[in-house]
Amino acid sequence: MDSQQTMAETPQSVPKLAVRGVSKIYRDGARQLPALDPIDLTIASGEFVTLIGPSGCGKSTLFNIIAGVDEASTGSIAIDGRSDGTRAGQCGYMLQQPLLLPWRTVEENVMLGLDVRHVPRQKAQQEAQELLKRFGLAEFAQNYPTTLSGGMRQRVALLRTVLFNSSFLLLDEPFGALDALTRFSLQMWLLELWQTLQASVLFITHDVREAILLSDRVYVLSARPAHVLRVINIDLPRPRKQEHLALPTSLQLEQELLQVLMKEQHV
Repeated sequence: MDSQQTMAETPQSVPKLAVRGVSKIYRDGARQLPALDPIDLTIASGEFVTLIGPSGCGKSTLFNIIAGVDEASTGSIAIDGRSDGTRAGQCGYMLQQPLLLPWRTVEENVMLGLDVRHVPRQKAQQEAQELLKRFGLAEFAQNYPTTLSGGMRQRVALLRTVLFNSSFLLLDEPFGALDALTRFSLQMWLLELWQTLQASVLFITHDVREAILLSDRVYVLSARPAHVLRVINIDLPRPRKQEHLALPTSLQLEQELLQVLMKEQHV
């Protein structure tokens, strides 16, 4: 096994996230339906890590377990070194669809996580306004979601996720439904957001080039039940730019990722 296939970890005394031997088996009567084989995964503080793998392999299942929405069948999950107690609220979790509330303005949608946490309204409103201004959405604060483009709705949903927890974000294919130009714009906006907040990010995508553009490391997962096939470091300069995707290193990484995925899907 080469160095890229090992479970190498970024040196860090206490990782932001440590997933150890996590598996998931669903039961349907007497039948067992394995969704995840034991998985090990780590994210250092401030690191951007991406999961990529075949559709239906169990990536979202792993996200649900990390977020505390579901429980693992085996293994442990530690966030900031703590594996005891509930994980609910310890990360911001964004799904592919923005799921904005149509009866709330942009500002009120961004405040939603703070409302759930019972933050006083005046303080929540102030934090939402500061975040909207900081990332170029202040002029849309009083708009309703139906007046926004798809890209704008994704930006609002990302800021809502950030305001819920700005230190650790789970982003489940947030740009999958967007056209290519809007998607690239959102990718660069996300990188700016991440670098400004110094957040830790775990990101799901099916797009190999997106994984290369955004990530410090990529975990390649197998078909269901998922296990880690390879861990690949993305050794490209930051801040990332579109032209970095044309570098020989990027092209080699793209081919390597595609070969692993195509072999797994028996294409």
